[in-house]
Formats: sequence, structure tokens, C-alpha cells
Amino acid sequence: GGFYTFIFWLWLPLLGFHPAMIMLQMSISLLYQFWIHTEAINKMPKWFEAIFNTPSHHRVHHGSNPIYLDRNHAGILIIWDKLFGTFQPELESERVNYGLVKNINTFNPIKIAFIEWVYMFKDAFSGNKSIKDRLQYLIKPPGWKHDGTGKISDELREEWLETNSKQ
Repeated sequence: GGFYTFIFWLWLPLLGFHPAMIMLQMSISLLYQFWIHTEAINKMPKWFEAIFNTPSHHRVHHGSNPIYLDRNHAGILIIWDKLFGTFQPELESERVNYGLVKNINTFNPIKIAFIEWVYMFKDAFSGNKSIKDRLQYLIKPPGWKHDGTGKISDELREEWLETNSKQ
């Protein structure tokens, strides 16, 4: 998550949820996600992996491999990714490469937090583009380019699957 995740919680009091209940759930979620950031655990029992986010599922989330891009967003329950089609199991044949598709080569936390926003706004507001293309840079997936030269994660995944299914 980021500093803007409050927008996902802000409307819950309007539905009748007490702010303390929201804070409790956020705390539980944060505590749960601590243990899934490990390589010390390979796989959990199948019944657990079917329902809950696990270290194996979460490694996929942090992978820059094309097959792993934009997958396994769950905090606690992996069933949501399975329901929305964003689930990808960790493959024994494909070790997770942690990081970004294109490395940003910095450890500066301010740059890390905002560099994608800077890139997005540069793409949107520089060069000779239509208003529609400028707006699309703000709403299209990462990798999209108005001239068709970019590749989004679904396209990178398809290429990976084509290449790896032939082997």
C-alpha cells in the first residue's frame, strides 16, 4: 500500500463501521502480512494455500518475471485473487526475480515512493499528444504508450507463455 490507501477506508464509516473497527482490521491485516515476507517457508498445506495469502503467493506479488507481473494482490485472503483472475501460483520452474521491470537504481525512499508518479506525469504532459492520450497515461496500465510501442503486463505475460510453452 501507499500513503493514499486511506481512500479505500474513508467511506466505510458512512456504511456504519466504527472507526475503531476499521483501525483494528487495518492492524490485523498489517500484522498478518508481516510473516508472508519470507523465503524460509516454501509452501503451506494445500487447504491453507487455497484460502489464505502465503509466503509463496506473496513472493509472486513481488516478482518482476513476466508471468508474475500484477498478480496476487491479496492481503490476507488469496480467494479474492482467484475470484478476480489475478492469482498466479509460484512455479517451481520459475524462480521469483524480486523488483521492478525496470530498476530505478536508488534507495532514496522519497524517490521510491514518487518516481512512478513523476514518470507518469512526464509521459502525460510532455510531447505532442492529444488530450485523450494525455488522460490515458493517467488511467491505462503501466507500460502503455500512446504510439503502441509500450507493453503492459498482460502482453509481457502472453509473450512469456508463448516462449515457455514451446520449451
